[in-house]
Amino acid sequence: MSDHDYQPSSKLGKWFNDRLPLLTLSNHLKEYPTPKNLNYWWTFGGILTFCLITQIITGIILGMHYIAHADLAFESVEHIMRDVNYGWLIRYVHANGASMFFLAVYIHIFRALYYGSYKSPREVIWIIGMIIYFLMMATAFMGYVLPWGQMSFWGATVITNLFSAIPLVGESITNWMWGGYAVDNPTLTRFFSLHYLLPFLILGLVILHIWALHVPGNNNPIGIDLKKPSKDTVPFHPYIVIKDLFALLLFLIVFAFFVFYSPNILGHADNYIEANPLVTPAHIVPEWYLLPFYAILRSIPDKLFGVIAMFASIFVLVILPWLDTSKVRSAIFRPIYKQFYWFLVADVIILGYMGAMPAEGTYLVIARVATGYYFIHFLIILPFLGFKEKTLEVPLSIAEPVLGGFPNEAATKDTYNIRKNL
Repeated sequence: MSDHDYQPSSKLGKWFNDRLPLLTLSNHLKEYPTPKNLNYWWTFGGILTFCLITQIITGIILGMHYIAHADLAFESVEHIMRDVNYGWLIRYVHANGASMFFLAVYIHIFRALYYGSYKSPREVIWIIGMIIYFLMMATAFMGYVLPWGQMSFWGATVITNLFSAIPLVGESITNWMWGGYAVDNPTLTRFFSLHYLLPFLILGLVILHIWALHVPGNNNPIGIDLKKPSKDTVPFHPYIVIKDLFALLLFLIVFAFFVFYSPNILGHADNYIEANPLVTPAHIVPEWYLLPFYAILRSIPDKLFGVIAMFASIFVLVILPWLDTSKVRSAIFRPIYKQFYWFLVADVIILGYMGAMPAEGTYLVIARVATGYYFIHFLIILPFLGFKEKTLEVPLSIAEPVLGGFPNEAATKDTYNIRKNL
């Protein structure tokens, strides 16, 4: 029986379902046909949903005790850590939860890049995902400012000053963000309000993201459409649910290690010093998950072009479905693209490291080379590969490689054509 045929057995259930079909929806989620060859890289969607809910819950609790005032913010964080029951735990879960959130989202994004999940007909899913990613970065940046430590204050000063480079309206935008003529109490109030509200907008977009995913269905490791749903899929529950829960458990073990054994290792020591506008830290850096974009920003000698390059590095991901001209989705069948994919992974890691180093000497040269390659990869290499790369054979259905019916991914074209004609 399909989810459309399902009807609750009780009169109360029928009455409720006729007016708000949540019961039918839950049945749909259970029976949702999922490709049977999904590997553990596909479990990070559920992990990300868990991270978002965790951040919202812990953030609401922290907001009950936090005071968004320049004279009291730092002390209110210390009050949470020392005087609120389990306040230290809630704050460490929230602070490290941001890092775990970004770790999971980077794995999620690079999985999509490897398996071509951004390609037709999933462009809208990808674009919504990129909007979520951008809002995550904005939310995380504003959250980093709230403890009102040295790195919080000076990080806000440096990043908000970037908008002043925009011609004509830059100064007005910067002053509006500050609420005055410098980073001060109005800035903190604005950032707290937005940091509190944006996660709910992200949650709405996540629901839209999942809804959009259910239109074309999941991509899969070999990147082909489901031609034989009965053979190529399994119900979402219990098969995928159990798999996702197992992956979440492993993820929580890593999460718990940071919370209980190294809660401050991903932060900066200067943020345990109260903000002082008269003392500038020796080296101002954002959180680790923003470092690649920070490196791109600093690698450009001109302030305005640096800002443009930083935002362009995100925008190029938005238009990626149209930059990649290959007809084959998965890198499994694209031997040359696979090599360039790993070059890109290495390049992003290098950018992250350069973002944490001083913008001088060899570090600056390497950052500029890495920035150049980042844009070359998306704007030149990907479009060119789509036309010139000779891809390997793609199976006719998911069932073949899963059940062992297809020899291997490098089977000859003659064998593929014979099978296709039968």
